[in-house]
Amino acid sequence: MHVALNAWFWNQPHTGSGQYVRELVCALWRLRRSEARYGELRLTLVAPEHSGALTDVPDGVQVVRVRTGNGQIGKVLFEQRAFPRAAGAVGAQIAHVPYWAAPLSSPVRLVVTIHDVIPLSMPIYQGGLGGRLYFGLVRASAQGVAHIITDSEFSKQEIVQHIGVPAEMVTAIPLAVSERFHPRIGAERDAEVRRKYNLPEQYALYLGGFDVRKNLRALIAAYTYVGPSVGDEYPLVLAGAPPKRWGTARFPDLPAEIAARDGLGQWIRWIGAVDEADKPALYRMARLFVMPSRYEGFGLGALEAMACGTPVVAAEASSLPEVVGNAAYLVPPHDSRTLGGAIIAVLIQDDLHASLQNLGLARASHFSWERTARQTYAVYEQVLAR
Repeated sequence: MHVALNAWFWNQPHTGSGQYVRELVCALWRLRRSEARYGELRLTLVAPEHSGALTDVPDGVQVVRVRTGNGQIGKVLFEQRAFPRAAGAVGAQIAHVPYWAAPLSSPVRLVVTIHDVIPLSMPIYQGGLGGRLYFGLVRASAQGVAHIITDSEFSKQEIVQHIGVPAEMVTAIPLAVSERFHPRIGAERDAEVRRKYNLPEQYALYLGGFDVRKNLRALIAAYTYVGPSVGDEYPLVLAGAPPKRWGTARFPDLPAEIAARDGLGQWIRWIGAVDEADKPALYRMARLFVMPSRYEGFGLGALEAMACGTPVVAAEASSLPEVVGNAAYLVPPHDSRTLGGAIIAVLIQDDLHASLQNLGLARASHFSWERTARQTYAVYEQVLAR
């Protein structure tokens, strides 16, 4: 079996799509080397020349570079023309696009991974005319692929509803986390990371984006209850890169300004962007991780926190209950009072904290990239058998 993968995001491991394609390829290649059943698997990464040499590619995985433009137009031309042509030229039997951007036509059978359909369920994420045209294109292309992979049963339902494909054409395959996310592995760097970001001795953590679906307003409002009670001992640390522009429909307010306006600045600290290598330490040192998001295709942050042994408080919305199971404290996404109460309870009740910690570690152990790779290979087999 020969599979060509779109590697546009390979050299961008800080992105979700970059992490996914790297972890999937490495896990598939480990299976090939360890089990005879996968011995005939061949993988080819197709990448644009301008991205530079691909880093950390497993030995034996072929890399093909194609000339294409940069920017959004160059990306569309790569997705729609250069990648499928290259997949056909190398003799691949399957072309896998590991993010939502399948070509409209291809000489090779197409598999596409659609992590979520946020732009269709929340149109403000489409942007201007260019964004609407692009998502119209990728929506149309998704209807013509051989199979769709997604991250959760919730996302599968969304894809069936918003793209209009049959349910049997979509397979939910959960993601996993890197081995770096661990209660002890790498803990020798924790003190260094604490100094780097000037972190308090104890804190509640939010790590993620600041767009409107992330529901930061509800989290900050929750600290009107948490702050006067335990905020001095457990401030809220907000971590994540800022958008290019605030004051839009997607990014309505600067969190620090909301906190100051509401008189919560003394209990809320925004540390900005965090290096990928430092994320496990941030999770490990936190007393709890909170994920109040209203919409997640999978909710990887909650799984990363649980894998590090950090209790999770999360919104009972979209895919989050599916990911955390009974291993997190779930609350309604719009109820700041209940969210505040949940945060206080996990912060100060040692027995609850320990219970969620143990449940989270057990839950996280059920997810692995090996399992993801096996199920993805099964989809490849299904496509070739049809």
